[in-house]
Amino acid sequence: MTARNTQDMRRSDLLDGRAEALAAEADVDPRYDNDGFLIEGSTDGDQFDREDRAALRRVAGLSTELEDVTEVEYRQLRLERVVLAGVWGEGTAEEAEHSLRELSALAETAGSTVLAGVLQRRLKPDPGTWMGSGKAAELRDIVIAEGADTVIADTELTPSQRRGLEDVVKVKVIDRTALILDIFAQHAKSKEGKAQVELAQLQYLLPRLRGWGESMSRQAGGQAAGGQGMGSRGPGETKIELDRRRINTRIAKLRRELSGMKTMRDTKRHSRRAGQVPSVAIAGYTNAGKSSILNRLTGAGVLVQNQLFATLDPTVRRAETRDGRGYTLVDTVGFVRELPHQLVEAFRSTLEEVGEADLVLHVVDGSHPDPESQITAVREVLADVGADQVKEVVVVNKADLADPHVIDRLLRAEKHAIAVSARTGAGFDELQQLIDDELPRPDIRVELLLPYQRGDLLSRLHEEGEVLATEHTADGTHVHAKVTPVLQGELAAFAV
Repeated sequence: MTARNTQDMRRSDLLDGRAEALAAEADVDPRYDNDGFLIEGSTDGDQFDREDRAALRRVAGLSTELEDVTEVEYRQLRLERVVLAGVWGEGTAEEAEHSLRELSALAETAGSTVLAGVLQRRLKPDPGTWMGSGKAAELRDIVIAEGADTVIADTELTPSQRRGLEDVVKVKVIDRTALILDIFAQHAKSKEGKAQVELAQLQYLLPRLRGWGESMSRQAGGQAAGGQGMGSRGPGETKIELDRRRINTRIAKLRRELSGMKTMRDTKRHSRRAGQVPSVAIAGYTNAGKSSILNRLTGAGVLVQNQLFATLDPTVRRAETRDGRGYTLVDTVGFVRELPHQLVEAFRSTLEEVGEADLVLHVVDGSHPDPESQITAVREVLADVGADQVKEVVVVNKADLADPHVIDRLLRAEKHAIAVSARTGAGFDELQQLIDDELPRPDIRVELLLPYQRGDLLSRLHEEGEVLATEHTADGTHVHAKVTPVLQGELAAFAV
């Protein structure tokens, strides 16, 4: 019998065994449904029961495996084949499934093929293998049956947990943080974006360096070092220490470069502030439709994709209110649950655009199964960068796809909220009026007499101030207006 036949038999036996186990669970306890969840009204209430804690439950509907493809085409198209794994001890099973489905979308964005997803409930993660040795062995069986080459954990693993799980499942193990960093590395286009992502990756890698064999041994002196002789003996430097030193050197260089880029960004931002140009920042969860809203409001034509983290480099565009006042719109990087702290730190200079804004449009995907959790995740990151004190308007996007009851629930829960659809344009007249009402207005009244040859000043009044009345006289244009302090100083010579 060939090795291939033996492997096929093992997989068949494994699948049969799993089918028998599922069939046996089906008639265990009338208090539980077919998926192992406690039926509402049961006398046990919400107890953390033994059966639920021990279950490693498959999550259906995650597979993105290609179908109807010839063998040659399949070999060309085949990417990393992954199995997702989640451990949850708080919240509901539905919330844990939402998190795993989001991980599936992240894996697809990174270019992987998702084969299966499993969830385990336990009070707290195992310090050695994260899932516990028994469940890790079950995960290994699923990996073999599915033919996967990677396991993705739905949290950030410690270095020892990742090593322990890899030793059991015998394939590569990465965590949620590494996956998000990989997506950012693929999508970063600008010099600043690439430097920010590289810095975050190196900060993540530094405590996770591993060495094997000679890389863990000291460099020997004397004859063992090739006959160098006296004066060359010493403990030397291990390869892992050398790698660590090189990474620290690169991190220091990247921080210096980003500091210089931050100075340029601050200069541009301060010039806009000096000109008293109001700023509106578009923030929100990834794939909520921020770039689509920017395009609707300004015709910017920035990249729009139904993909997580399609936008990494901030885009600044000029827009006007209905009465002609100019302001800037800033499209920022999207957020996600458990956004790696390395990324928040690396992208701090970019996220400061939100903290410096006069108004934040907090975009929420109204069609998402749990939009409230998205709102919470975004506000946590905004608080980290000091942007939680900026005036906020919640913009519930994708209203054409969302359940009307969910839209109504969100609008009632948030004090300043509006529902729109970037695809159809519904609600954008109201959104533009809301921006007009919320942006700070010039509040210093002035009376000016502008010579006819200074039409540029009258144009600036219309752009940066609020013209209340004009009258053309023999000596020039007599204007009543509201202006900013900066503009008042520049026009002081023409005051009446």
